[in-house]
Amino acid sequence: MNGPEEQPAVAAAVIVDGGRVLLIRRAVREGALSWQFPAGVIEPGESAEQAAVRETLEETGLEVAAVKTLGERVHPGTGRRMVYVVCEVVAGLARVAAPGELDAVEWCGRAEVAERVPFPFFEPVQEYLDVHVS
Repeated sequence: MNGPEEQPAVAAAVIVDGGRVLLIRRAVREGALSWQFPAGVIEPGESAEQAAVRETLEETGLEVAAVKTLGERVHPGTGRRMVYVVCEVVAGLARVAAPGELDAVEWCGRAEVAERVPFPFFEPVQEYLDVHVS
């Protein structure tokens, strides 16, 4: 029997470019989450940074490079272990690259983030966004 502690961790890519943060909307909601960061399960042998980079490319077609890990926690809404990785844009344009998984991709300023994500971010993520998103 698998408990939540046995589920693989999820890496989330926190990508800010030009004062806006990249958010995706899943085609199928995960609990209360509708808009979120590009994210996915960390595969065996893969680091959180590698997973964040891979998932961003698979979901949005955007090539990014991992810069630093902001921290990790058990997500209060999903019970999954989350690792938050700051990434910077290397190449490409963000789009819905996985139509079965996503139905929208958007660069959001502070006001749009507040509208789309009506609950607080993990504190280190919020602190990063406060400094980098206008």
